[in-house]
Amino acid sequence: MKIIRLTVGQAVIQFLKNQYVERDGIESPFFAGCLGIFGHGIVAGVGEGLMEDTNFRYIMTKNEQASVHIAIAYAKMKNRMGTFACISSIGPGATNMVTGAACATINRLPVLLIPGDIFARRNVAPVLQQLESATSQDISVNDCFKPVSKYWDRVNRAEQLITSLPEVMRVLTSPSETGAVTLALPQDVQAEAYDFPEDLFRKRVWKIQRPRPDLDLLKEAAQWIKASKRPVIVAGGGVIYSEATEALAKLVEKTHIPVAETFAGKGSLAYNHPSNLGAVGATGTPGANEYTEQADLVIGIGTRYSDFTTASKTAFQNPDVKFININIAEFDSHKHCALPLISDAKVCLEELNDLLSGYRVDESYHVRVGKMNLDWDKMVSEFYKVSGETPVHQREVVGAVNDFAGPRDVVLCAAGSLPGDLHKLWRTTD
Repeated sequence: MKIIRLTVGQAVIQFLKNQYVERDGIESPFFAGCLGIFGHGIVAGVGEGLMEDTNFRYIMTKNEQASVHIAIAYAKMKNRMGTFACISSIGPGATNMVTGAACATINRLPVLLIPGDIFARRNVAPVLQQLESATSQDISVNDCFKPVSKYWDRVNRAEQLITSLPEVMRVLTSPSETGAVTLALPQDVQAEAYDFPEDLFRKRVWKIQRPRPDLDLLKEAAQWIKASKRPVIVAGGGVIYSEATEALAKLVEKTHIPVAETFAGKGSLAYNHPSNLGAVGATGTPGANEYTEQADLVIGIGTRYSDFTTASKTAFQNPDVKFININIAEFDSHKHCALPLISDAKVCLEELNDLLSGYRVDESYHVRVGKMNLDWDKMVSEFYKVSGETPVHQREVVGAVNDFAGPRDVVLCAAGSLPGDLHKLWRTTD
C-alpha cells in the first residue's frame, strides 16, 4: 500500500477536492470550494492545506452564519448535487454556524461544517473561548451541532480521518439522509502529520441512485388513484431535487390531476399550466386550499408536510381522505399514515404514469381547476399594479421584480411576510 505523509489539515483538503458525484451519467465535483473566516483553531491546519492547494477555491465571508447560508443556497440550486465546505475558528466562530446547520438539516440540504476544536491533548486547556465543564473534559461548543447534524464527528487522532471522511461523504450524498454534516477538528490534531494511504485521496465518484418503488405498493397506489374522484398532488422540493418536473407534467397532462405547490416545490409546474392551483397551505391560493380541503386523495411528492403546507394539519378536511407519499426518505413517506412509495420522485412518477393508462379525472373537475388558475392569475395582475402610494406596497415590488426577471433568474428574500407573498404571487416558468 502506497502512503503519503500529510498533516490532518492538508489531508482534509486533498480528500474534499477529489470527491465527485454522478447522476444520470452526468459527473461533477461535489465541493465548489471552501467558505469561511480564518481564526485561532483553523488557520494553522486547514488554513495551511488551503494555502498550499489553490485548486480548491477559498472564499472569505464576513460572517460564519452567512457561509452556511451561501452553501445551502448553492446546494439548493445544484439540486443537492454539490455544496461548499464551511470552516470556522473555535468558539463563537463555530456557534455562528449552528443556525445554518439547523436550516440545512431541516430542509434536507447538504452542507459540510468544519469548525476548529479545543486541543485533543488537553494539557493547554482552557484555550481561548473554550467551554469548560466541571463534569467532563470531553466537551466543547461544537457539541451544539449534534442535534442539528445528520452526522457529527470529532477527530481526536489523525488516523481517524481514514474512516471518518468516507462517512462524511456517504451522508452528504445520500438523498434520503442528507443535511448538515459536522467534522470538528481539534487545532493540535489539524497540524499533526500522518502516513495516510494514497487511495484515500484518489478521485472518487459517488453514484447518486434513483431507487424504484416497491412494485406491489406502486400497483396499489395506482388503484387508489383510479378509484379517487377528487385527487390532488402536493408537489414538494423533492420534485425539483430529483429533476422530476417533466415527469410530473407528463403525468398531469395524462390524468389532469391538479397540482398544488409547497414553498420548496415552487416551480414544479409552470404557473400558467391549467392544472396548477398554485401555492398550498397557510400562504396558499384560494383554489389550492379549496381543492386540498375537499380532496379524497392527496398525492404528496417529495414533501415533508411542514405546518405551512398543511396549515398546521387543518388543510385536509375530507374525513375519508387518503394519502400516497412518494418520497426518497422513509421517515417522510409514512407521514399522515400514507401509503408509502419510498423512491426517487422521477422514476416513481414515470412508472406510476405507465400504470394510469385510461385514467383521467372528471372533465368538470379539470375545467374548474383551469378556471381557478386563470382567476388567480388575474388577481395576481391586479396585485402587481402600481398604486402610486407611498410607501410602496410589497406586492408591487414583487410584481416589478417578477416582470424584470428572466425565466431562470433566482429571487432571494428575507424572512417575514415576503416568503408567503412570493409563494403565492411569483410567476414561475422554469
